[in-house]
Amino acid sequence: MLVVEDERLLADSVAEGLRRFSMAVDVCYDGEQAMERVGVHGYDVVVLDRDLPKVHGDDVCAAVVRAGGEARVLMLTASADVTDRVAGLGLGADDYLTKPFAFAELVARVQALSRRARPALPPVLERDGVVLDLPRHQAARDGRFLLLSPKEFAVLEVLMRAEGAVVSAEDLLEKAWDEHADPFTNAVRVAVMTLRRKLGDPPVIETVPGAGYRFGTP
Repeated sequence: MLVVEDERLLADSVAEGLRRFSMAVDVCYDGEQAMERVGVHGYDVVVLDRDLPKVHGDDVCAAVVRAGGEARVLMLTASADVTDRVAGLGLGADDYLTKPFAFAELVARVQALSRRARPALPPVLERDGVVLDLPRHQAARDGRFLLLSPKEFAVLEVLMRAEGAVVSAEDLLEKAWDEHADPFTNAVRVAVMTLRRKLGDPPVIETVPGAGYRFGTP
């Protein structure tokens, strides 16, 4: 996710709130930074303030649309006028939310857009007795509730979405952490280790030497 908002306190609060739902979130505070980020990273969702300094949010939205990727745009703005909403959607925005807003509604809209940005998968993932309920942000194995940290939940989601394919540590770092994560950190290895412990036996996360990790019993 990318949050673009010039009110720093609001931007940081939104980002921190989304991270509690196991989303990897980058933040920038003006349109120029946003243009640079969307040109480099493949985001699922861009939460975009419309009235931005340096480069207007409309221009950022147009750039995202022109890029032709999978990113979905949620415009977040103080303007509640119907003509403004129509104009924003006309630029290619996928959704529009006016300030002030309920954070629960923002999360629900971001989650819905994120599902549209990726190949359609059910909101509840289930394999080898592990059930991952994405809307409720809950996990269980064989009926036993799992108390997972946001990062552990995110890693498990990425692995389960891969449907048995190998996921590299680099891909896990990109999808479950933000851009400030140290590429040389052992955070992925630690998260996988604690996740294995919480999932219990028999093991369902396999280490593939030199390649990464795979979810599922052989």
